[in-house]
Amino acid sequence: MKDVIRIVFLSQEEDGRSCCDHARIGAYVERALNDERVAFDSVSDPSLTTHQPHLVLFHLNLPDQSDEERLAAVIRRWPDVPVVGVIGQQRGGAPMLPPDLPAGLRDFLLCPLDGRELALRVRRVLTQELPHVCRSVGRTRSARVHSLVGESAIFHAQVEKIPLFAEVDAPVLLQGETGTGKEVFARAIHYSSARRDHAFIPINCAALPDQLFENELFGHARGAYTSAAQEQAGLVLEAEGGTLFLDEVDALNPYAQAKLLRFVQYREYRPLGCSRTKLANVRIIAASNADLRQAVANRQFRDDLFHRLNVLSLVVPPLRDRAEDIPLLAKRFLQRFRRADGQGPRLLSDEAIQKLLAHVWPGNVRELESTLQRAVVMCASTTIHAQDIECAGETSKASQLTGSLRAVKNSVTMDAEKAYLVKTLVTFRGNVTHAAKAAGKERRSFQRLLRKYGIDRQSFQQAEAGPIGTYPPPLHRPVDGHA
Repeated sequence: MKDVIRIVFLSQEEDGRSCCDHARIGAYVERALNDERVAFDSVSDPSLTTHQPHLVLFHLNLPDQSDEERLAAVIRRWPDVPVVGVIGQQRGGAPMLPPDLPAGLRDFLLCPLDGRELALRVRRVLTQELPHVCRSVGRTRSARVHSLVGESAIFHAQVEKIPLFAEVDAPVLLQGETGTGKEVFARAIHYSSARRDHAFIPINCAALPDQLFENELFGHARGAYTSAAQEQAGLVLEAEGGTLFLDEVDALNPYAQAKLLRFVQYREYRPLGCSRTKLANVRIIAASNADLRQAVANRQFRDDLFHRLNVLSLVVPPLRDRAEDIPLLAKRFLQRFRRADGQGPRLLSDEAIQKLLAHVWPGNVRELESTLQRAVVMCASTTIHAQDIECAGETSKASQLTGSLRAVKNSVTMDAEKAYLVKTLVTFRGNVTHAAKAAGKERRSFQRLLRKYGIDRQSFQQAEAGPIGTYPPPLHRPVDGHA
């Protein structure tokens, strides 16, 4: 697995009031390093960053003496880290051209920023100063995987298959629950392949009427049936040279499966009313939110079609199995849903993140996206708090306060306890020993609590341990009665 390239943007000006759009800078950086794993963070104080970055983008308003002192402090903190200055504008929007640049800057840019220039300078600094970290930044590669957000091991095990699948034309079968992002993976494979300049055509097989499947897919000739007044090309011809994405392929009836079988194997098809067989130059990627092996066992899906589609397979993990990615996804969605006027929430409070981590997310990433979009619309402040987030299936405050005092107390305590356990496991990457120590409990007691709430510690595990000192305060009084 590739190392994560950590880039920090330091600015004391609030996003929205600065000439530098923090979210846009992050997008420029990720685009510049689209074939690398990038962790971009925007902070006002370097002490808020737990990991040492590989590159610092430092916002300066020269000749502000305090900014020069802050820059000197950053260089003292990370003497071996290259710093690129982002120099602000003077009043009236004129570029600020300083006569003397502060010592310690490897390079600088002037506001307003140009995305291409920023990308060029970031790549140049990293390739010159950190060749051991960024070995392939200088290579031009069109892999489009920047929309795949996550750092968990289970997620990146699937992401790493994308460049391998993109090098061949064999069919791919994507499986995973609804809302996990199967189409995002399919698009990443397409745009990383040699077919990137041609069409990506998604087809929702569940939305196609049984009697129209063949017509929609292969098209028809003029006069093929009563209302066929003119020739119509099918979706296969529209995807010529590109990729045909068959979503919910398990929804096809037996007749449609039989028609699809020969096309998948030989890429041959015959439009309705046409006497000649045509040959298609398309790549096929299929997706299903059902267990196709079980569907084959239940005689609901053709065994031969399954094996022709399942040449290359990729299982997109559910969000509950990569809970450590929830804060990263939430931050990305928060940047995307910013209001046009620049107002609205830009941050998530610790309690809000804890609430997101505690939810099981049956709708996966799609549910998280809609939840954050709703919170952005409804929240009037710049920070989203826990009470601003409405998770699906969540009981209202009024219903939580019904019943006896003891029942209400137990319910609230259990919710808080489960959220605490999830937060602690995320912090320590599933290391039970460290998590139990942080919680002030014995390892055995901590494991009993995990079993009580059905929390699988393995879904939080990664190669490196979490940073010391960022965990919540310990549980002083356990409620399970065992410790």
